[in-house]
Amino acid sequence: MAQPDSKKIFFENLSGAGKAIAVLTSGGDAQGMNAAVRAVVRMGLYVGAKVYFIHEGYQGMVDGGENIKEATWESVSSMLQVGGTVIGSARCKEFRTHEGRLKAAHNLVQQGITNLCVIGGDGSLTGANLFREEWSGLLTELVEQGLIEADAVQKYSALHIVGMVGSIDNDFCGTDMTIGTDSALHRIIEVVDAIMTTAQSHQRTFVLEVMGRHCGYLALVSALACGADWVLIPEMPPEDGWEEKMCQKLSANRAVMKRLNIIIVAEGAIDRNNKPITTEYVKNLVVKCLGFDTRVTILGHVQRGGTPSAFDRILASRMGVEAVLALLETTANTPACVVSLCGNQSVRLPLMECVQMTQEVQRAMDGKRFEEAVRLRGRSFENNLRTYKLLAHRKPESELPISNFNVAVLNVGAPAAGMNAAVRSAVRVGISEGHKMFAVSDGFEGFYKGQIKEIKWADVGGWTGQGGSLLGTKRTLPAKHVEKIAEQMRKHNINALLIVGGFEAFLSLLELLTARGKYDEFCVPMVMVPATVSNNVPGSDLSIGADTALNAITTTCDRIKQSASGTKRRVFIIETMGGYCGYLASVGGLAAGADAAYIYEEPFDIRDLQANVEHLTEKMKTSIQRGLVLRNENCNENYTTDFIYQLYSEEGKGVFDSRKNVLGHMQQGGAPSPFDRNFGTKISAKAMQWVTKKLVETFRHGRVFANTEDSCCLLGMRRRALVFQPVVQLKDETDFVHRIPKEQWWLKLRPLMKILAKYKTSYDVSDSGQLEHVVRNRPKESDASVAM
Repeated sequence: MAQPDSKKIFFENLSGAGKAIAVLTSGGDAQGMNAAVRAVVRMGLYVGAKVYFIHEGYQGMVDGGENIKEATWESVSSMLQVGGTVIGSARCKEFRTHEGRLKAAHNLVQQGITNLCVIGGDGSLTGANLFREEWSGLLTELVEQGLIEADAVQKYSALHIVGMVGSIDNDFCGTDMTIGTDSALHRIIEVVDAIMTTAQSHQRTFVLEVMGRHCGYLALVSALACGADWVLIPEMPPEDGWEEKMCQKLSANRAVMKRLNIIIVAEGAIDRNNKPITTEYVKNLVVKCLGFDTRVTILGHVQRGGTPSAFDRILASRMGVEAVLALLETTANTPACVVSLCGNQSVRLPLMECVQMTQEVQRAMDGKRFEEAVRLRGRSFENNLRTYKLLAHRKPESELPISNFNVAVLNVGAPAAGMNAAVRSAVRVGISEGHKMFAVSDGFEGFYKGQIKEIKWADVGGWTGQGGSLLGTKRTLPAKHVEKIAEQMRKHNINALLIVGGFEAFLSLLELLTARGKYDEFCVPMVMVPATVSNNVPGSDLSIGADTALNAITTTCDRIKQSASGTKRRVFIIETMGGYCGYLASVGGLAAGADAAYIYEEPFDIRDLQANVEHLTEKMKTSIQRGLVLRNENCNENYTTDFIYQLYSEEGKGVFDSRKNVLGHMQQGGAPSPFDRNFGTKISAKAMQWVTKKLVETFRHGRVFANTEDSCCLLGMRRRALVFQPVVQLKDETDFVHRIPKEQWWLKLRPLMKILAKYKTSYDVSDSGQLEHVVRNRPKESDASVAM
């Protein structure tokens, strides 16, 4: 396939020839660890290094022998979709002793290994750093004992360590998301969604215990994702007297005809005196005070199991490649680092800085400095807690500010999973800010027809987990109906607009901006929150709905590949949605382990198709049994899905046969993923707060009048921060003919997919993570983290 230009090509500058890299997984397992192992092995082999598996974690390193095996390209095939860790993980008491580490050093030197990639939690990474610090002394001891030659001390003088955090608890400071967290949230939300249906049938209260002995991340985010009535976490214990407040809240919800209550408890939940709060205690409390039929569900190790989510596969693959790059660039003076995620970017942070801050959190909790503990957890955790409090607990009418502003919310464009979570968030934050909220049905079509009604706090209860658009959404643009829309704005005295939608929503804002010259009704604050499975909105790296679509693609590809297991060699051609935007095909290809992904943004011709067929034919002859090729629906008008299918069928005769599948609208349907629920909730809350700020700023002489460019904005995720951008300034960044941004960040991920599929390609490392320091207080504008 055509190759992108590269500012810096790593395999010309960063050769791994002569180096030996070992990868191990340690501590508790987490979904996505296998994807990380696969990426380390394939990237390591790609740059010319020898790569070794260390089976059973540090225990395997201490025991040596068959536990340390050289890895091949084929040895990591078909492991991307497998949960847990196929190379095994074990807690090792012996490695904690000096004698154990001496044995481990001897085993590594025998294989010439001086580069370690450790995937685990803070304990595993701390152990790795201690090992690194002792390394030269351990080699000297081995020489004295006659176990290694004297020249080995010089030859293997330094041990280089790079860590990746694999932990479902997301309890490691310095990173927004750890490998396995998103998959664990998928397991929790699947259970909660299932429980909600039975709870509703019997008007029951359910108390759910989720993992998190020292960290409440899973409990907090799952509470945000399902709209739980109450959540108990170790970092922020409830105030004294919480029992009465909780019961009042549950009772008030039943009074407004809510048929169920959900309470989520982290396994490490405590009160202000550091006394544990158990699910049984909460259950007995509800039964005693309210008499509600109450049940307890403890999720346990279900949260660790199952296949990794699309997010975890992509995160782990990116981190694995970044870890190899970090090892290639390291010197004897480089501190051990951990590759991490900040916003949408990979970063490298000094390992011990992260470990020390993680330990500080526990010390803060032990010392009852709970506000400090929350702050130390990082911006993502802080923002989740703040948003949950805002949406879950309604203030009494007497405490609400009186703004006298009317704000309308509507969906525009095709439906996307997570839209309802965004609308719920906007409505509840708006009410909390004192506004009167109006819901517009069926987008601008409903707007000009007058399908506008006030929407209350309770009206959006239970919306978070609903797919599609409950308000109704249409692709109709406002330009042809501006007069009627202005009339409806006047009739209902609408002072601001919040639009949740895709490219049509962006075009709509541009049209309303133009209409300001003729109609003063549109001189109000207007903001758009991007929501489309295609992820083709300019000004935002991510859109609500795209993650759910990626998970649908990944799950389907897994099943399709599995359908060929045990049969003859087979290649599947899969068509994805996205219009002219290749995001779903490219990132879905990375998550599903595709051999190729054809997209509009990267032109290809018949020679590229032929090269791909030959490449697959060669692989089929030597190793793999199944191939996967993704094609974006509009990548090329001539090279259709049928054409590519027929080409592969003909050229692969005698080696493999082919099948095709068009995924269609299943990518748009289904319940939203935890990521989309939380992204939609948080980005919409931030948008509503911006609306309030603009309403106050533009209210003059008894009316709202906003006609500046910065009063009509799109709120988008840009690298590490959520940023408000005037839509007029985004016009130059947009290809309006093909309805895509002119520059798209994810194109830099395409070489990763090719490298992991054994293609020779160029890889731009100019944007690769550089060693940074852990930041305690980040800039205010980056408070809202994309990574849940």
